[in-house]
Amino acid sequence: MLSALLALLGFFAGLLGALTGIGGGVLLTPILALHFGIPIRQAIGTSLVAVITTSAASSSVHLQRHTTDIRLGMTLELATSFGAAVTAYLVGYFNRNVLEGLFAGFLLYSSTTILLSGGKVKDQEVPAAKSDGEIVIPPYEPRRYPLGLGASLVAGGLSGLLGIGGGPIKVPVMFIFMNVPLIVATATSNFMIGVTAAASAIVYYRRGDILVEIAAPLAVGVFVGSLLGARLAPRIRTKYVVYLLVAIMLYLAGHLIVHLFTEGAP
Repeated sequence: MLSALLALLGFFAGLLGALTGIGGGVLLTPILALHFGIPIRQAIGTSLVAVITTSAASSSVHLQRHTTDIRLGMTLELATSFGAAVTAYLVGYFNRNVLEGLFAGFLLYSSTTILLSGGKVKDQEVPAAKSDGEIVIPPYEPRRYPLGLGASLVAGGLSGLLGIGGGPIKVPVMFIFMNVPLIVATATSNFMIGVTAAASAIVYYRRGDILVEIAAPLAVGVFVGSLLGARLAPRIRTKYVVYLLVAIMLYLAGHLIVHLFTEGAP
């Protein structure tokens, strides 16, 4: 029963992660910690496996459609992997309350970012989406590489520290500041998050912070959900999915904050 529940949770997280380019770890880590009673560091390490699975499943579809900018992704990934590996080692020096507080803050940041940029993103997505079933990508040239590398370093640090893919930082930066079309930014983010998560997952695994019995059913569900999400992405209006994601993140952030205050109360 627990395995089926975890697989269903993974399916839902993989579907949303593939549609929005954020990886799904931003949902899985707090859910595993709050509702399954898993220690926060093990929840972070286990969710990294799901992030890797999301990237592998969705990237295969995006690469077939040629919507992934591999050169841009590999350039930004240099900074992201470095940040992820460094903070994965440092996470052992943080206590549970600090990690939960950081994650609550990150959830609030991600929700605000999506709400502030979501409307503008969706309005500009339509002409670049498809024509007669084919993906149409407008001509573009990535700009502001130093800004992109700096943002990727921060995203990688958050990935190693909090068990998320870093997509809520990389997608807006690529789209808003680097002149990359949204569909390319989402696909490239999905391509990068797997490498980023793998860099820190190795450290978590060596430390014993990845629960295989939890990660295995999660990975199965995430794989199926990510494949479906990647195939639906060019044909579905994701505005409602994004708002649902924001609602879930706000709920989880509030739950974490309440948990921190009640646990810390005398």
